[in-house]
Amino acid sequence: MVHTESRGGGDGRSGRELCVVGVRTLWKTVGDGEFFCTECGGDRNYRRRTGRRRVVLFGLPLPLLPRSQVAPVLECASCRGRFGMEALDHPTTTRFSAMLRDAVHTVTLAVLAAGGTEARPVRDAAVGAVRNAGFDDCDEEQLLTLIEALAADTGRLPDTCASRDGLDPCGTALAIELHEALEPLAPHLAPAGREAILLQGARIAVADGPYRPAERAVLETVGRALMIGPDDTARLLATTRTSS
Repeated sequence: MVHTESRGGGDGRSGRELCVVGVRTLWKTVGDGEFFCTECGGDRNYRRRTGRRRVVLFGLPLPLLPRSQVAPVLECASCRGRFGMEALDHPTTTRFSAMLRDAVHTVTLAVLAAGGTEARPVRDAAVGAVRNAGFDDCDEEQLLTLIEALAADTGRLPDTCASRDGLDPCGTALAIELHEALEPLAPHLAPAGREAILLQGARIAVADGPYRPAERAVLETVGRALMIGPDDTARLLATTRTSS
């Protein structure tokens, strides 16, 4: 805020006249929604607001003068904190839970499609993984039905599945789904969380014995989509193999 003073002069006026000049931001709400507030530590409602800075002159008979626009912000309805639009890149707790469930489900189907569903230990491990992820009503029949539907889906992709980083000889149409389900989730998971998803798929694969080539290829695809390096992926797969 800038203060200026003018004293009485030759016009006969005495005393002081105070002129205060300042800048004020006028906000306007243009939308709302739900986001993860880092200040509150949980899901909260927000207001999307746009603002314009204006020069304000007190003591002078002048209107508010337009100055410049400011970047839009998200204002938390609870703590009133203001955040940049990039705050929407962080999934809400509800959305994150759904992404995690879908990731485990997709990895499970990919491993089953690559290794087969003949062995009961494999089916039991798959059902357990999906239920633990949050699909409480999932059963063996549902998984087998999905696998049969995937086997019949021959028109989507050739036998060699294309991925962003090359060709995955995974023998299943789930390579694209793996990248779509895992890549958006990976940046929001700690390294231990990313490894846990890979290890869960690995435990399903080795439930009936050593990895088959197609199972290993699927799990390597999972590792890439989760931003796990090839050496770490190999180490984790070896650990699961020797401990089973």
